[in-house]
Amino acid sequence: MEDFLQKCGGYAVIDGGLATELESHGADLNDPLWSAKCLLSSPHLITRVHLDYLEAGANVITSASYQATPQGFEAKGMSREEGEALLKRSVEIACEARNIYYDRVAKGSWDVMEDKNMPELHPVFVAASVGSYGAYLADGSEYSGIYGDTVTLKTLKDFHRRRVQLLAESGADLIAFETTPNKLEAKAYAELLEEENIKIPAWFSFNSKDGTNVVSGDSISECTSIADSCKQVVAVGINCTPPRFIHGLIQSIKKVTTKPILVYPNSGEMYDAERKEWVPTTGVADEDFVSYVSTWCDAGASLIGGCCRTTPKTIRAISKTLKKECA
Repeated sequence: MEDFLQKCGGYAVIDGGLATELESHGADLNDPLWSAKCLLSSPHLITRVHLDYLEAGANVITSASYQATPQGFEAKGMSREEGEALLKRSVEIACEARNIYYDRVAKGSWDVMEDKNMPELHPVFVAASVGSYGAYLADGSEYSGIYGDTVTLKTLKDFHRRRVQLLAESGADLIAFETTPNKLEAKAYAELLEEENIKIPAWFSFNSKDGTNVVSGDSISECTSIADSCKQVVAVGINCTPPRFIHGLIQSIKKVTTKPILVYPNSGEMYDAERKEWVPTTGVADEDFVSYVSTWCDAGASLIGGCCRTTPKTIRAISKTLKKECA
């Protein structure tokens, strides 16, 4: 990761929200598979969103596999083989988008870009997204981390094992364990990486609703320690959390680990898990979101992007801000 960050100029830009961008292009994601539904219905839209983020300056694009699981595909009536193929396909689509982007750079084709004077190619990693067990349940529990007493460490390892195996062999540059809501799931991920001898690196990102703990109430310091102790984890941080909480969380994480810190907050809006929609009551405008970036860099973050409800416009502004930081 340090080598990748050096190639990026010291800071790397992570892409923004996928599902909300797919919806802006006409996708109907009212489905337990959420954004992964487009792997079946409209993969061309996934490619389009990946390209929008690459052309906005993203150094990391995440695959449409956050809510894609063998179990979820089987629940939709697919065979195990069909579900596993779709999971791998999510990474293939991201890799194909990267190749298209590289080809456009080589040919000087900037017709879809706002900044037609972008001087050079930027390095790109493809991150295979892994959502939490709560994301599979599609009941909003990734925003609470409360799975009940029947869900044990073994339950979580058994649930995630095959997906992690498949994504590790999919051609991705790393595995992004996203929106991790409790330390039990972080421990499951860390043990899986060790037990399966996963060869590609990983990052762990947690979510918070109070700026002190992860959403389950577990200490962010304890969660970070789990990530820090796993040799396959090359970065740790926060995603899908209101921007106003990020600075304090970076400071807490920095006390526990020397690994690179990543942050990709949501827009600050509240998610109504029962109605399955965002309530735009506490969100921030792009200008306000980006105004935090320098503060996050100063606090110790080196990979910065956006999560739910952020857009290519947000990522373009982050990229420009980080270029100034590197100047």
